Amino acid sequence: MPTRLFDLSGKLALVSGGSRGIGAAVARLLAEQGAEVIVASRKLADCEKVAESIRSAGGKATARTCHIGRLEDIDRLFEEIRADWGRLDILVNNAATNPYFGHILDADPTAFQKTVDVNLRGYFFMSAAAGRLMRETGGGSIVNTASIGGLRPGAGQGIYAITKAAIIHMTRTFAKECAEHNIRCNAILPGLTRTRLATALFEDENNYQRELATIPMRRPAEPEEMAGAVLYLVSDAASYTTGECLVVDGGNSL
Repeated sequence: MPTRLFDLSGKLALVSGGSRGIGAAVARLLAEQGAEVIVASRKLADCEKVAESIRSAGGKATARTCHIGRLEDIDRLFEEIRADWGRLDILVNNAATNPYFGHILDADPTAFQKTVDVNLRGYFFMSAAAGRLMRETGGGSIVNTASIGGLRPGAGQGIYAITKAAIIHMTRTFAKECAEHNIRCNAILPGLTRTRLATALFEDENNYQRELATIPMRRPAEPEEMAGAVLYLVSDAASYTTGECLVVDGGNSL
């Protein structure tokens, strides 16, 4: 009998930033593999579109609102999860923001704070809330969407890169402290990917061509190409993998 290492039947997954881009691609793929998916983001209507596409394909999905930059939203979301399901098996922290694109010396405090609130504080408290629930129910898996910018900052993306570097270390910290509770924590580090968050890079032709020149595969990734990496990390195929930061960048970091 073949081993179904990527089968997620019976699992409940929460995907933040699930209304578009990498998050939507992850939500759809996890559902295809049998997971019931909670699609969360700031706008319920956008989440519902993704959830409906999953249900139309025969999967299970529910839409929920959550602005992870607001701690009260995180608390409310996990109260709903406890009340409606009583467990959580998978958390994919994918929501992110990058309100400032420019020289690090010219960044203003408002853009800095917003980036930290969503990209770092939000991931931390989402992970902590999920981890407490997973600890009660026997374990689970957390995957954070970091970035290759966390290893090597790109021009004009200083604050964003700083938060993503912090996510890499946060991932390893959660992995080390939560392993005793059968909770694994890993991260993916995407390279240039066609998402709304990366719009500034695609709109500036000179910047875009410079970015492409650093990628051995000579093309950007599609969101679906990140989803497979997440599937591996949340599945039984990665049952002995924790604290890993998987680079998915077309060879850019070589």
